[in-house]
Amino acid sequence: MNLRGILMNKKIISSAAVLLLIVSASVAVAAADAHHVDSGVLIKDFLYRMFNFAVTFGLLAYFVTKPIRKGLAGRREGIEKALKEAQDAKEKAEARYAEYDEKLTKASAEIDDIYASIKREGELERDRIIAEAKEMAEKISQDAEKAASREIAKAKAELRQEATNMAIEIARDLLTQKVTGDDQKRLVNEYIQKVGELH
Repeated sequence: MNLRGILMNKKIISSAAVLLLIVSASVAVAAADAHHVDSGVLIKDFLYRMFNFAVTFGLLAYFVTKPIRKGLAGRREGIEKALKEAQDAKEKAEARYAEYDEKLTKASAEIDDIYASIKREGELERDRIIAEAKEMAEKISQDAEKAASREIAKAKAELRQEATNMAIEIARDLLTQKVTGDDQKRLVNEYIQKVGELH
């Protein structure tokens, strides 16, 4: 039995004792008022009333305290059951919280790992793109230099050809204008003479 039940029983017993004292006092007062009645009859009457009161009180205590005890015991069991259920629910909630906390911690670690991995991959990709861009720029520069050299060589060759053509044209014009028929004969004779001297 718990402390509450003990206190309840003490209250019931105290109440019964106080009630018994009140009844005894009222009987004593009634007896004092009746001087002329025989003291033996009064004592018998008092004892009869006390016996009657005790039986009534006993029956009441027996029939009333039993349901009260059952009610209190049922209530105590209900409270203990509710406390046990609350404790179980608390333990389950704490276990669930610990599980979720562990999952959250793992998820945070995985997110950090994924972030670091993505960052590393991004840096590697950046370095690869920069290296490819430098290589492509170098190749474009070399191709441009080769193309420029070819174009310069081609332009020089075209300029030489044009200069040669112009020189021939100018020489022909000069020859046509300045050389007369006599000059041509003389030049042919000189050429033949030189060729003859060589042989």
